[in-house]
Order: sequence, then C-alpha cells, then structure tokens
Amino acid sequence: MFHLNDLKKENFSLKLRIYFLEERVQQKGEGGRDDVYRRNIELKVQVESLKRELQEKQQALDKTWVAAETQTKGSEAALRRQYEERQRESEHVYELLENKIQLLQEVGAGRAPRRGRVPRAPRSRPRTQEARLARSEADKAAALAAAEAERCRALAARLKEEEEGGARARKDRWVPPSAGALHPGWPRA
Repeated sequence: MFHLNDLKKENFSLKLRIYFLEERVQQKGEGGRDDVYRRNIELKVQVESLKRELQEKQQALDKTWVAAETQTKGSEAALRRQYEERQRESEHVYELLENKIQLLQEVGAGRAPRRGRVPRAPRSRPRTQEARLARSEADKAAALAAAEAERCRALAARLKEEEEGGARARKDRWVPPSAGALHPGWPRA
C-alpha cells in the first residue's frame, strides 16, 4: 500500500512537471531565464507535493484522534462500572455485617433474636462456643469489608485521576488552526 502511495506521488509530480514545462515552452524567453524557470517549476512541484502529503497526514491524524477518543471513553466507562459494582458489593457486605453484629448482641444478651432472624449455629453447641464462632466470623467479615472499602477508595481515586488527566490532556492539547473546521468537537485555538 505504501508503494502504491509512492507511485501516486511520483505520478502526480511528473504530471505537474510536464504541465509547468509546457507552460514555459509557450512563454519562451531568453536563454538566461531557463534556469530561473526550471527552478520555479521545481519549487512549484515541490509545493504541490508537500500540500498533498500534508493533506494525507492530516487525514491519518484525524483517524487516529477519533480512535484515541473512542478508546478513552470506553476505558472511563469500564472504570466507572467497576467502581459502581465494587461499591454495591461493599454496601452488601456492610449490611450483612450489621445484621450479624446485631444478632451477636442479641444472642450475647441472652434474649431471643428479633423477628425473622434465626441464629445459624446448631443448637447442640454450647452458647459460649457458638458466640465465639459467630464473633470469629464477624471479625473475618469486618476485615473483608475493610479491605473492600479500601479497594473502592483506591478505585475511586484512580477514576478521579483519570478524569482529571483526561480533562488536563484535552486542555493542553495543541490544535491546528484549521482543525476546528474539520472536527467541531475540537477546541479552537
């Protein structure tokens, strides 16, 4: 594909050279002007070639820009979904811990649990052993909830950093003066 582009560029340059040479032949002038005309033709061909190359590079840049924006938006959305999922999980674990603590307090106080709550430990164990097991289970759940809360805070901080970094990157980005006409979403210089 690159070879095809090179051939197209060369063909374009040759056509321009022929055009300008024919123009010069029509305006035949003195012998000293031949060098000036030749140099002028070469410069015109070079200018046209560079314009065409600039246009191709601008199109490639536009495509890359769109791809980068799409990827950034997808990453932010995925991080947000992950954060919200972790938040829901930690809230659920917190509710379970609250219920277990309340159940332990009721069992430890020697009163029957409130309506709808039944201790899960079998009745054959003595109450003290049952309370120790419940306390151990509650401690493990509390440690798990603390770890989950810390992970949620870290995820929230990471999401905030990415949002701030994306805003900073959009703010600091160089935009060519003609880019506003090409992409209305780009900030104008």
